[in-house]
Amino acid sequence: VRHVRVLLYGPVGAGKSSFINSVSNVLRRRTTCPALTNYEAHNIKKDAGKFYPFVFNDLMGLEEGSGRGVREEDIKLAMMGHVKEGYKFNPASPLSTSDSGYNPSPSPEDRCHVLVCVFSGNATDINSSVLQKMKTIREAASDLGIPQLAVLTKFDEVCPETDKDLKNVYKSKLVKRKMGDLSSKLGIPLNFILPVKNYSEETQLNDDVDTLILSALRMMIDLGNDFIDAKL
Repeated sequence: VRHVRVLLYGPVGAGKSSFINSVSNVLRRRTTCPALTNYEAHNIKKDAGKFYPFVFNDLMGLEEGSGRGVREEDIKLAMMGHVKEGYKFNPASPLSTSDSGYNPSPSPEDRCHVLVCVFSGNATDINSSVLQKMKTIREAASDLGIPQLAVLTKFDEVCPETDKDLKNVYKSKLVKRKMGDLSSKLGIPLNFILPVKNYSEETQLNDDVDTLILSALRMMIDLGNDFIDAKL
C-alpha cells in the first residue's frame, strides 16, 4: 500500500475541504487551491513531482432528513473502497453495483485506512438526524475495524482566549466542553478529538495554526499505518 487513505465526513459546513486545503498550505508553505467536492483523492505534492504518502477523500456533507446530503450507505461503500474517483454522490439514490461509479473489486489501496469526523466548534448543537447518521457511520467503521478520530474546527470563533492566542486551546474550558460534548454524543474518546484551526482568510502562514494541523495529520497517518500493518 503506497499511501494512507484518510476519509473525511461530517455535517455540511464543518470545514472538511478547508482542512484538506490547510494541510496542503502547511506542507507546501504557501496558499493553495481549494479542494473540489466530487469524490476525488487529494494528493499533496512534494518537490520534483513526488507526493506525500497519504491521500484525503472528502465526502459531501451530512444534512438533516432523508434525501439530503451524502447517504450513510454511500459512506460505507467508500470505506470499503467501492466508490470510484470522480463519482458525484446523489442524495436521492445510493450508489448501486450497476452504476459506473461502483468499483466491484477494490484493492487494499482503495480502502479507507482511517476515518475522520470533522465537526465545527461553533455549531450550537448537533441535529438529531445528523447525529444518528454520524453514529451509523461510526458503527460501520467499527465493524470494519477502521480507526477513527475527530477534528474540532472553528473553536477560536467560540472562545475569545484562543482567538487571541491559539496556544490557549488546551487551557480553554469552552473548547474542553465542546470536545467533551462531541465525545459523549459520538463515543469518540477525548484523546482522539483534536482541535484544529483551518486557514480561511489568512494570506500568511502561522506557526501556531500549523502546529495544530500537523499534530492532527500525524495522528491520522499513524493510525492509518497501524491499520494497514495489522489488517491489510
